[in-house]
Amino acid sequence: MKTKPNILVAIADDWAWPHAGAYGCRFARTPAFDRVAREGVLFQNAFTTAPTCTASRASLLTGRHPWTMEAGAQLWGCLPRRYEAYPDVLERAGYWVGLTNKGWGPGSLEAAGRARNPAGPAFNARRCTPLTSKMMANDYAANFEDFLDQRPADAPFCFWYGAKEPHRGYEKGSGLKHGKRLDEVEVPPYLPDCEAVRSDLLDYALEVERYDRDLGRMLDLIEARGELDDTVVVVTGDNGMPFPRAKANIYENGCHIPLAIRGPGVSPGRTVTDFASFVDLAPTLYALTGVAGPAGMNGRSLADVLADVRSGRVDPARDAVLTGRERHAYSRPGNLGYPMRSIVADDYLYIRNFEPDRWPAGDPERYSDCDDGPTKQVLLANRESEAARFALCFGKRPAEELYRRTPDAGCLQNLATDPACRPVLETLRARLDEALRAIGDPRIAGRGWEFDCVPFIRDPDRGHPPGYPPLDLAAWQDAYIPEGETSRFDRN
Repeated sequence: MKTKPNILVAIADDWAWPHAGAYGCRFARTPAFDRVAREGVLFQNAFTTAPTCTASRASLLTGRHPWTMEAGAQLWGCLPRRYEAYPDVLERAGYWVGLTNKGWGPGSLEAAGRARNPAGPAFNARRCTPLTSKMMANDYAANFEDFLDQRPADAPFCFWYGAKEPHRGYEKGSGLKHGKRLDEVEVPPYLPDCEAVRSDLLDYALEVERYDRDLGRMLDLIEARGELDDTVVVVTGDNGMPFPRAKANIYENGCHIPLAIRGPGVSPGRTVTDFASFVDLAPTLYALTGVAGPAGMNGRSLADVLADVRSGRVDPARDAVLTGRERHAYSRPGNLGYPMRSIVADDYLYIRNFEPDRWPAGDPERYSDCDDGPTKQVLLANRESEAARFALCFGKRPAEELYRRTPDAGCLQNLATDPACRPVLETLRARLDEALRAIGDPRIAGRGWEFDCVPFIRDPDRGHPPGYPPLDLAAWQDAYIPEGETSRFDRN
């Protein structure tokens, strides 16, 4: 007889807080997420570790911050196999493991010495006709059903639902075409409030809704088999929305993500303000399943928060999280990323930009650390009339930034040079430095080359990024590794 709970982790690609009905959003309707929130716990302060998918997914799988996993911090890097992912650990404990669509990535499995994706073996055979030409033709829920049908008798399951949505591209105007309304959109203050941007946000919301519909079908499948109350369901997004100053940035709309959890061990019907990080999710799953996790995890299980009956702040010690980023796209000659770290607390967000002379959104005129789309094109076409917003989205930044999270959720007013905020700045700076040194972040120790020397590994069929010369790995690493040091890139 199955004695351990099932696990369903549903992770959208580029879905930001607060774009769900449970958070009060009007233009993205998410009944399945809202159900999980209603029947479980809704987190108000959930944050990914990085606003880029490879690093954030590595954190969710391993319980470790990206900057502790060498090449695992870099988009199109690799996740060395010595950093164990929870599906592999649960599989050894008797779980039936699988995924559909996007697991860990993008990056190289071969370079990491991995035979399969760390999120599990793929179930992708079933196809569908999607609502738009840009949505994935993977029938996510049908593939989950195949996974369940192939499960050995009495084995608990561990499944990763990795939707493509709402990652770009979008079918332009699809939100309006399918009945969504411009007047319901809430435009972030760092973006122009015009019809083109509102329509772009509706296209994004339509893709969020597709992800949510398949989640609802999966919940129905589990419920029809009488196993919903025996299943831990974790619903979230890997990083912020694919709009300027959101994804690939560590502002609110880059790292603040939706999170709801229901199932055994969860006291239902609560909203909590405890800070939760992606590094906490793997330890939480180990705690709820009773399976011992690997040593070296940076996160702390949320099981105590989930089991409590209180709303609001359950654990006073959960008063902040760390976020950061290294390389996102190949957007600067020489593979250079835009290294950042931050600490997010109740009232303030403090950011350290380690290389403020670089362009944060990628070098002009491509700005390729920012996903293309109608909103980006509006800003590029109106860089003079929208000069302030253009600078917020694409301009260079100072070494330190400080923002009040309320009421400045858009992170518009940098208070780092405000004398009245000096005590807050110094406190958060010291707290961030202490945490990064304790974790062993190479960047804070002056060893940023450990990230810069990680090669940009593209799939062979995708070729090398346009505008840059072919990769010479030896020359690349020689350029960044100081004399007497060695790269850890190829240590599995």
